[in-house]
Amino acid sequence: MTTEFTHLPHLTFVLGGAASGKSRFAEGLAEAWSDKHLYIATAQAFDDEMQVKITRHQDRRGTGWHTIEAPLDVPSALTQVQAGEIVLFDCASLWLSNHMFAENEIEAETDKLVRALQNCPAPVIIVSNEVGQGVVPENALARRFRQLQGEVNQALAATSDTVVFVTAGLPQILKGQLP
Repeated sequence: MTTEFTHLPHLTFVLGGAASGKSRFAEGLAEAWSDKHLYIATAQAFDDEMQVKITRHQDRRGTGWHTIEAPLDVPSALTQVQAGEIVLFDCASLWLSNHMFAENEIEAETDKLVRALQNCPAPVIIVSNEVGQGVVPENALARRFRQLQGEVNQALAATSDTVVFVTAGLPQILKGQLP
């Protein structure tokens, strides 16, 4: 494992569809890059199905990760980051839906998030869902989420040094490069 961050991208954005392998890929990057892993978790277990998914992610990561639960306030969590860590923010899609349900101003929250990511003292790997490649959702809430997720993803991709799209567990580099 490396602790030399001079050749790592400051922001790496990993996106893909549901169950595409994006989280597993991002975890592998973090583990390859450092032995100091910080996981910023945005998921909330409102039902048994989500609790099972969260537990599966926790079990896969193992004990070598420090976790900060930040369903809404990822910028504040990023202020706790120490130089020398690798941060995995998983995921921007749940962060967005949490803000939508809280009826927060998404553009302002996105701006705060982008600034916090840019100012983080350690490399950050951001995970998000690509939701714009399917059919047009039948209800207004789902259409609004799809639109906002596309806008959030565009903002994150624009500020990231490296962007990777994962399909069926296979990464495709869209921007920049990986060390």
